[in-house]
Amino acid sequence: MTRTIQHTREQIKSWKKDGYSIGFVPTMGYLHEGHQSLMEKSIQENDKTVVSIFVNPMQFDNPDDLKNYPINPLADMELCDKAGVDLIFSPGVDEVYEKGFCTFVDMSVLTEELCGKSRHNHFRGVCTVVNKLFNIVAPDFAYFGQKDAQQLLVIKKMVKDLNMDLEIVGCPTVRESDGLAKSSRNTHLNPEERKAATILSKAIFEGKNLIESGERNIEKVVAAMKSILQTEPLAKIDYVEIVDGNTVQKIETLQGSVLGQAAIFIGKVRLIDNFIYEV
Repeated sequence: MTRTIQHTREQIKSWKKDGYSIGFVPTMGYLHEGHQSLMEKSIQENDKTVVSIFVNPMQFDNPDDLKNYPINPLADMELCDKAGVDLIFSPGVDEVYEKGFCTFVDMSVLTEELCGKSRHNHFRGVCTVVNKLFNIVAPDFAYFGQKDAQQLLVIKKMVKDLNMDLEIVGCPTVRESDGLAKSSRNTHLNPEERKAATILSKAIFEGKNLIESGERNIEKVVAAMKSILQTEPLAKIDYVEIVDGNTVQKIETLQGSVLGQAAIFIGKVRLIDNFIYEV
């Protein structure tokens, strides 16, 4: 494990000098099977795999959300070791954001819909820290989960727009046996809330099934998804939308790549899920 940018760069430069390819999995820790699937994909496709563990304060719009974000460093290291990760980069906040830090990576269009509407400056924080991590690790490939589909699209666009020399690899959402998408936030749910949370994946599956069955009216698909969510008293809808699967912009007809995404609150816990479909 490395804690500093300097030591991390020294190790990466040594590997690159020997001709090794570098795969990278950025995380905020409290790792689960979803993260493990990204690591395994990277290990399969690269000579060396680096995992970063850093809870990025810049992407939290709610101070309580940051304060309550779960951490378990020992379990994280065990999972990384079990997966076969070559290096864990786990810096402190002061290492990533030195005193006087005032440079940010901002994006428009893709960040203005879905989660961007309700999470002020969230994607600015994501883009800034991921940009910094890419500069530190200098990977050939970086791996992100489709569960955070908008984030995946944003990162891909940032890499393309800024001519970064790496490839972003999207990996399928990993789910619990009852359908709930794996997320570190799930640990904040009490047993009753955990049971109620499955309503989100049920709504997502219904939306995808309707489109697969030939439904092309967006309003009907969204209404059906909302109707399912409204059957759960503990669920409060943030949004349910179907947008262009490449630009995250509103669409009037279902064609090409489409992204159906929903965000809900179960108690104080905000959960998101989605489906991507090629019409």
